[in-house]
Amino acid sequence: MFRNWRIGSINGAVLAAYFIPAWTLVAFSIFVAPVHGLYERPSVAVALFLSDHLQMSGMSTVRAAWLLALGRLTVVAFFAIYLALLAIPRTRKSGASDEALGIALAIGSLISFASMVMASKVGEMAALRLHATELLLLLSAAIVLVIERPAPAPKTVDATETAPLAFDEAELLHNR
Repeated sequence: MFRNWRIGSINGAVLAAYFIPAWTLVAFSIFVAPVHGLYERPSVAVALFLSDHLQMSGMSTVRAAWLLALGRLTVVAFFAIYLALLAIPRTRKSGASDEALGIALAIGSLISFASMVMASKVGEMAALRLHATELLLLLSAAIVLVIERPAPAPKTVDATETAPLAFDEAELLHNR
């Protein structure tokens, strides 16, 4: 069953198993109650940075929270697309599902890095550890994705084209 699975495929599936439920719950809590959801642990650094350093008004903070939730749901959607493509053996063998994983890793790394920087600016150590861990997970998966390439497709060669001619089968016009 696991003969045609690559390390990058398993790594991406395990990563998706973490990020899909975790980031979906955070995004939906922001959508339901933007201010309350923004001040929960996964997003508190962003909320404190927006209120302290950027001095945003209430409605601007709500819009920024919705934008953060939309970014997180975009990452979740690309991880879900990756898992759907991973279920098809032909796309898994050829590495065609790696593009969806790459997009999820890029956007997720950007969100985690920005959140980590904001957490370091406001001094929120628990959020800093969370975002640094998520960033390291995403970057390590990206490194595995870049280094490990899918196996090349086997080339089919017609046996009659490459078989050498025997001595009695000369291709001269007078031997026919």
